[in-house]
Amino acid sequence: MAAANETYLDRIVAQHRKRAAADRRDPQHLFDVAKGCVPAKKFRSALAEPGLSVIAEVKRKSPSKGDLFPELDPAILAKQYFDGGAACLSVLTDNPHFGGSPKDLEDASAAVDLPVLRKDFTVDAIDVLDARLMGADAVLLIAAALSSAELKHFYLLAREIGLDVLVEVHDEREMEAALEVGADLVGVNQRDLYTFEVDHERAMRMAALVPPGVIGVAESGVRGPEDAAVLNEAGYHAVLVGETLVTSGDPAAAVSALRGSH
Repeated sequence: MAAANETYLDRIVAQHRKRAAADRRDPQHLFDVAKGCVPAKKFRSALAEPGLSVIAEVKRKSPSKGDLFPELDPAILAKQYFDGGAACLSVLTDNPHFGGSPKDLEDASAAVDLPVLRKDFTVDAIDVLDARLMGADAVLLIAAALSSAELKHFYLLAREIGLDVLVEVHDEREMEAALEVGADLVGVNQRDLYTFEVDHERAMRMAALVPPGVIGVAESGVRGPEDAAVLNEAGYHAVLVGETLVTSGDPAAAVSALRGSH
């Protein structure tokens, strides 16, 4: 039975750690292969352009909302996002909770010439290496899911194999931890980890803590152009949007509307 104070994140991360512990592949071999991959696209640089950038997410379902667009075709959706002017893609590769897979990332990446973030729960060095091997250009590190030692190790490993790193934070302490490891791309998740509800004030409060030279990304709960405009005004360089886009009926137009908000 789950502990009373256990969060969605706790349960998901525990499952991922159990899976990682059972992985018998040789990390050194994976590292060598990853180092030999073709150079990754520049994810962070794509977000540094003037105006508000959109990281458009390939997302089939979520733990809190259930099915969103379970039958989506990652390649078709990626092209729609590209047509709408997305700067980058984010692809969920977690299957049990989000219905994603490495194939979703591979298909989306092959369809368009945009940098791609592997959106998953990175809890082991092999997860970082796998991101590179499946064709991602950036990897997500969730500060709340990692020790300070893990955050530093995975960050340095990702950079060594050519990946950009989006470090996700939820509060001031995690922001400090992200900056301590040298993060130059920080995502502020507006979703509360205890309830999975969105706290729109969180991103506004945290915006002032993003220092010059660091790309700030607002994640979760961006409902449309009005939200995007407020976040852009607060200082965010980019928004990462999934649910709003995949349920819009016209992903290209939805991305374009978000971009037109600045």
